Amino acid sequence: MRPKEQLKVGQEDLFRSHLNQILNHKHPLYVLAESIEWEVFEREFGEFYVEDFGRPGLSIRLVVGLHYLRSAYGVSDEEVVERFLENPYWQYFCGFEYFEHEFPLDSSSLTRWRKRVGTDGIEKLLKETWETAKRGKLVKESHIKRVNVDTTVQEKAVAFPTDARLYHKIRGVLVREAERAGIELRQNYNRLGKKALRRQGQYSHARQAKRARRETKRLKVYLGRVMRDIKRKCDKPTKKLQHFLSMAERIYNQQRTDTNKVYSVHAPEVECISKGKVHKRYEFGCKAAMATTSRGNWVVGIDVVHGNPYDGHTLKSTIEQVKRIVGKKPSDVYCDKGYRGCSGDVPGTSVHITNKKKKSVSPSEWKWLKRRQAIEPIFGHLKSENKLSRNYLHGKNGDRINAILAGCGFNIRKLLRAFFLFIFKWLVFLYQDRKSKQYSLNLIQYTK
Repeated sequence: MRPKEQLKVGQEDLFRSHLNQILNHKHPLYVLAESIEWEVFEREFGEFYVEDFGRPGLSIRLVVGLHYLRSAYGVSDEEVVERFLENPYWQYFCGFEYFEHEFPLDSSSLTRWRKRVGTDGIEKLLKETWETAKRGKLVKESHIKRVNVDTTVQEKAVAFPTDARLYHKIRGVLVREAERAGIELRQNYNRLGKKALRRQGQYSHARQAKRARRETKRLKVYLGRVMRDIKRKCDKPTKKLQHFLSMAERIYNQQRTDTNKVYSVHAPEVECISKGKVHKRYEFGCKAAMATTSRGNWVVGIDVVHGNPYDGHTLKSTIEQVKRIVGKKPSDVYCDKGYRGCSGDVPGTSVHITNKKKKSVSPSEWKWLKRRQAIEPIFGHLKSENKLSRNYLHGKNGDRINAILAGCGFNIRKLLRAFFLFIFKWLVFLYQDRKSKQYSLNLIQYTK
């Protein structure tokens, strides 16, 4: 059922103070709450609810506001709901009229709402941050003419993959699913597998490679025995059991030099990506492509691409996303050398690669080429402040949603800083004006 238009207000609220009467109207969160057009989300997400059937859904502004706060402050679903009770500005931002003393929802409701709207719905949250910046005259049409594009790795919340750990993990999953299917195994190796995994870690830490390999082989033998036992006793396994059996086959047979390997049991979409970093040679997750404006450094496009493609092959989809969000295709795109040979993928847009010498281009063009480096610290902010460094959301859709929400959080933080600086400049102006008036009065008294 569609959410109610107004939040719950009863007779007990008649003698309570409204939040807009006790909050500072110049606070950045208050100004931002008044700047966002929340009616847009009511229209866009109203189609995901039936008209008159079932229990009324949660307020759309409440859920959208919590996602904005979650991504802007880099907190989890559980923490954003807990901190909601402590902060009246957060409550006003989410559309509440009075201060609330009870949790408005369970944190699992945010997960279900993300699944309901999907990646296209989350992308509309990023679009509204751009529209809010336009209404606040923080960006102009000229900002979208030139964009910077680059890729990074969004790591998944998985343990570092080793053969021993994978053998032990998938064997435990097979044992669990066999018990649920009513299959009586000859031996489950739970106790022996745990003991062998502990010894393998101890030998590896002590750099006793021969003993560590022996324990790894023992874990592989345990996995093979459980797999063969299940296949003998179950001719027609369930769909879920068949899925884990095929995954166990891949883990059991994969070699060091193979491609498309399984690096995690609960997240098989994880890929091994090497970006040439000295401190972190391999990263396990997926590749994320991002586009930012050369002027202002606003995130106007961010998404993930599975399959570990060449950086240049992600350019077309990135520019298409930029067009969906800002409504206009950029005329100039500035990339690093990883995008060489892909200038023809986006007709109507000039692709500039930063491998030119200063003497070969004009001074103005050289200035914009140097501005491409501004996208690098943005990746650092997204990873340290907006949860791009480690993704805890499930599946491939979870990868996309987490990346887009990180871009939303970055733009929200820019909006908050812009509103704070506006107030700061206004206070400085008042101080200088008062100081000049006092100086004039002193001068008049002195002349008299």
